[in-house]
Amino acid sequence: MNIEQFNADWLRAWSDKDVERLVGFYAPDCDYKDPQVPAGITGHDALRAYLTGLFATTPPIRYNPDETWAIDGGFCGRWFADIGETGEMGRMRGFDLVILRDGKIALNEVFVHTLPAA
Repeated sequence: MNIEQFNADWLRAWSDKDVERLVGFYAPDCDYKDPQVPAGITGHDALRAYLTGLFATTPPIRYNPDETWAIDGGFCGRWFADIGETGEMGRMRGFDLVILRDGKIALNEVFVHTLPAA
């Protein structure tokens, strides 16, 4: 698997706020954690519900891949994100721990830092 391409395609689905495409990247029994759900959520149904609510309440966000590092069972990826059409609402730097199983994300832990607006 080309992790750089996988990561770029996955982040594009985040930028597009495409719930169904995003869910398709994850294993049916996936575990997902981010700062808004630190205890995590499990499975496609919970992930779909979370993403639908999240995307309904957030401005446009463009995720830009920075670097990926292969690890045993998956990869770590760093990205930058512009919030708002041009980053006028702020920026983020994030890091994902991604464990893959059969080409799907089995575990995704997201770590985020806020940066000044562009």
